[in-house]
Amino acid sequence: MKIDIDVPNGESGKWSVNEITVNENDSMMSSLRCNSRYIPVGIYKTLNNQYGVMMSNIPAEISDHLPFISNATGHVLINGLGLGMCIKAIVDRPEVTKITVIEKSEDVIKLVAPTYEKYNKVEIICADAFTYEPPKGVRYGAVWHDIWQDICTDNLEQMKKLHRKYSRKTDWQGSWSRSLCEYYKKREKKRYY
Repeated sequence: MKIDIDVPNGESGKWSVNEITVNENDSMMSSLRCNSRYIPVGIYKTLNNQYGVMMSNIPAEISDHLPFISNATGHVLINGLGLGMCIKAIVDRPEVTKITVIEKSEDVIKLVAPTYEKYNKVEIICADAFTYEPPKGVRYGAVWHDIWQDICTDNLEQMKKLHRKYSRKTDWQGSWSRSLCEYYKKREKKRYY
């Protein structure tokens, strides 16, 4: 699956959106978060902060989001805007009636949200995933948590907290990299990247 990102390059605060080109000679780019994964030759978008690449639309990263993409139906909630890759993947699907995105960074919203404002079913709210309270009576078809920069076992506690928070408000939920974090925790490795 390929998801083209239309977000323009730009900067806001400590955040930036950039386009990168991966050539035949550098198809294992160490500058990307997915530095241990094969990256095919191509042109990709990255969302960066002062620590490096937060996310990209490389195929390996898209595949990380497939569980959510395949389960998205009805009103969905996404914690973490990133490049809007999940929005782009589901916005035209008739079975998705509304997409609510919670994003903590005003700068990320300034960079990315204008690309998705043309879609009536997309709502982007500047809030913290841990303190945001959905409106009473709202039930989600799917909830996706993607607020972490690295795959790290330290993220598991936050994932558990978010899963508990939404357990009675959704039919399905998942967190980016949760299974890998659990896998590495069992092997007593703290970080995957």
